[in-house]
Amino acid sequence: PRERPGSRIEALEDAFGTLVDRTRGGSGGGGSRLTTAGRRLLDRYDRLQAVLAATATVPETVIDGTVRSVDGELATVATAVGAVRGLHDGVEIGDSVQVRVGADAVTVYAGDGRVDPDETSARNRLRAEVLGTETGETVATARVGVDGVVFRVLMTEESAERLGLTPGDEVAIRWKATATRLVGQTSGSDTR
Repeated sequence: PRERPGSRIEALEDAFGTLVDRTRGGSGGGGSRLTTAGRRLLDRYDRLQAVLAATATVPETVIDGTVRSVDGELATVATAVGAVRGLHDGVEIGDSVQVRVGADAVTVYAGDGRVDPDETSARNRLRAEVLGTETGETVATARVGVDGVVFRVLMTEESAERLGLTPGDEVAIRWKATATRLVGQTSGSDTR
């Protein structure tokens, strides 16, 4: 059986309230227009679509680990680079997870990189070594290593020049727990 064209809108309206004002035909003709709620839902969809498109193009570092503690929406994971905190969606202590960190979420600090913990909310902090940098038209990508794990870090050309990163430099990297996603490992022999 084919789905009626209006049934999708009706299903959305069941979930989100009235989204479309409908006017039946007549001397002035009929038509439909979005309600305020419909416009807000469409705007929200557009924002989410833009975020997903951007996320798909940003390289990320993926590290395997085991959940050691859970505190609300955040969990602490034991990884090859040490303890890392991130957002989760239903993990438990002992679960195997992947820690995913987007290159646009990480900040590089040259020198000893010491910052008063009360001056930043970036709870994930690691010492790293610069492995190299690649320069694009407007963005540079630094590759830094931490205990054999390579993090990619996106930065403006201006920041890259100011930092003057060269291979072998010791740096600090930081990123917020809220910019870290924990994804449960699938069981089985999937090795993609």
